[in-house]
Amino acid sequence: MDITSPSFRANESIPSKFTCDGSSSNPELRFSGVPGSTKSLALIVFDPDVPKSIKVDGRYLHWAVWNLAPQTAAIPERERSGINENGPTGYAPPCPPGGEHRYVFQLFALDTTLRGAVISREADLRQAMEGHVIEQAELIGRYERPASVFLGRFGIVVVVLIVAAAVRYFVARRPRDA
Repeated sequence: MDITSPSFRANESIPSKFTCDGSSSNPELRFSGVPGSTKSLALIVFDPDVPKSIKVDGRYLHWAVWNLAPQTAAIPERERSGINENGPTGYAPPCPPGGEHRYVFQLFALDTTLRGAVISREADLRQAMEGHVIEQAELIGRYERPASVFLGRFGIVVVVLIVAAAVRYFVARRPRDA
């Protein structure tokens, strides 16, 4: 079984179009080689590189979709179904707080459908799939926000801190009146 995207190659950069710096739509995904005994497909997309100071487990769920028909060959751009870390709002685009992050797209072939399962988090979906995974495939994309975006948002803070440090330095060096 295989998962690919016409938008980016494995272990290469995800175009900004599919991130918070672009249109925020999901990239098209293509599936092939799904086993004949598959009853449904599930997709989980997560970032394993979240700083632990932001999220204790270091993971962020960007998207989860399940009960896809086994003959599903692709998920088109702008798909609205599924959940993410913030609830039932579909795809949450990559928007790393700093540095390059990996985005892991995992496709699962299941021997059942997950009808009736209460799923509101990644852990719920993984628990519901437990013992039902026939095969899985993975695609990893990478994304690092452009420096201009980072500096645009934080540049003012940096300039203020530099000016404050300079003022403090010159005030400390000024002779005091007796």
